[in-house]
Amino acid sequence: MSTKNQAWIPEIMYEENSSIPFIQVPNNQPDPHILFIFVNRETGETEPDSEGNEVPTVEMDLRQFADLKILKENLTEVEYDRVRTILGLKPLKEAVKKGQEINEKIAKNLSLGKNS
Repeated sequence: MSTKNQAWIPEIMYEENSSIPFIQVPNNQPDPHILFIFVNRETGETEPDSEGNEVPTVEMDLRQFADLKILKENLTEVEYDRVRTILGLKPLKEAVKKGQEINEKIAKNLSLGKNS
């Protein structure tokens, strides 16, 4: 298979001092709309490996993580807010308002610091 026809595979990476991952997207590739990630959990049981050593048995569950931007662009406001709520997020308008309030407090605190 030539590399031209080969699908680009996103690599999840972490900065040294951050717990938020990132994906370095090549200039010639689109942003991924969905990521497939195996969530692994040890079962509490063990089994022998190829050398006879006992190793933990792992249960693998394939999950899909979608880009909310794509959902926002393709769902109604009501549908999108329902998805956000299901994921434990505030509805968009409420989240934006709360974010603006936080930004205003930060700006106020910064301006108070300059007057000291």
